[in-house]
Amino acid sequence: MIIDCKGEQLILSKERAIYWPVKKMLIISDLHIGKSAHFRKSGIQVPNLVNQTDLQRLTALMFEFNPDTLIVTGDMFHNNINSDANGFMHWRQRFANLKVILIKGNHDTLKNEDYEALDIEVHQKELLLWPFRFIHDRPVEPDEYYSITGHIHPGVIIYGKAKQQLKFPCFYFGKHCAIIPAFSVFTGLKILDAEQGDCFYAITPAKVIAIKA
Repeated sequence: MIIDCKGEQLILSKERAIYWPVKKMLIISDLHIGKSAHFRKSGIQVPNLVNQTDLQRLTALMFEFNPDTLIVTGDMFHNNINSDANGFMHWRQRFANLKVILIKGNHDTLKNEDYEALDIEVHQKELLLWPFRFIHDRPVEPDEYYSITGHIHPGVIIYGKAKQQLKFPCFYFGKHCAIIPAFSVFTGLKILDAEQGDCFYAITPAKVIAIKA
């Protein structure tokens, strides 16, 4: 789905990503590389297929949009370098010419040399590219920049005619900020309270659907 946001054209992908054509930028959040391995280390059996699926989806987006830059608005890595992260290392080598920018989230605790080894440009707080601010969590006080954030893993409930309900990940666009769905499939959903004028874009298996508050 193509939308207009602050005079800029953005493409919302059902693979939980935003593409900004004029900048040739792919924008995602909450990739959580290493989360499944972290759980396995704690004795919780989560298949490695989770991490592989996320990287396969990211690869498909590379071929679909051919971006120059990948922006991750936080929680790119879940904790430390582990077996799942090793899979990302191979992915990074495959797309060595891609510029990768990370705005740090609460789970991004790798050492500086780890990011350098993966050729990832790190921003501690935010990245300003007019008219957008890329940041992990939405600022308390709005300003002239429109914030594009992650962290919350937004979801929406769609109600059917027979009173059935389905939950889907979604893109949220409010007055002052947007929230990107978690890219990783191994995450929960937070149903957001809507205010008048808010826009939700539900990600169904087939397509992105616009829902007005």
